[in-house]
Amino acid sequence: MSASAPSFARAAAAEAGRTRVFRHLRAPRERVYAAFLDPDAIRRWKVPEGMTCDIHSFDGREGGTYRVSLTYEASSAAGKTTASTDTYHGRFVRLVPNRRIIEEDEFETDDPALQGEMTIIIELSDSRRDGFLGTDLVAVHEGLPRGLSRADNDLGWRMALDKLAALVEEPLGNS
Repeated sequence: MSASAPSFARAAAAEAGRTRVFRHLRAPRERVYAAFLDPDAIRRWKVPEGMTCDIHSFDGREGGTYRVSLTYEASSAAGKTTASTDTYHGRFVRLVPNRRIIEEDEFETDDPALQGEMTIIIELSDSRRDGFLGTDLVAVHEGLPRGLSRADNDLGWRMALDKLAALVEEPLGNS
């Protein structure tokens, strides 16, 4: 889209390739942040329902890179990289301990509709709810390829964040 296009058109185009999810977690920011940089934790939570996660490489520091495959358990599901697998690689662009994570990811695919670099911005902040100090997490996923459904991306994030909550949250009554 050209710089001369109306600003509302540029904004609409940008929004079309973007999702934003929010989740409150009953866990301290330090624990939530650590779960983004620990490959064993990633394997357990950063995968939607109906998929398994294989981490090929992972360097959890600013500038560090990673390569991950998510494989569908159902043979009828279509993968982006192979018949049943979505493989992506990326790097940690910016890490602000316990506050912010910026990643750049890209699917490994021959499909032009699924190619292109995506940016994921994770913001963590303290939040008190029901007398318990926890963490508000906002995840913004920008630059979604045109062949990737925003609804599917949003659902995948929400499923993964449910697993993150199960991993990091304090049991109720332990505040």
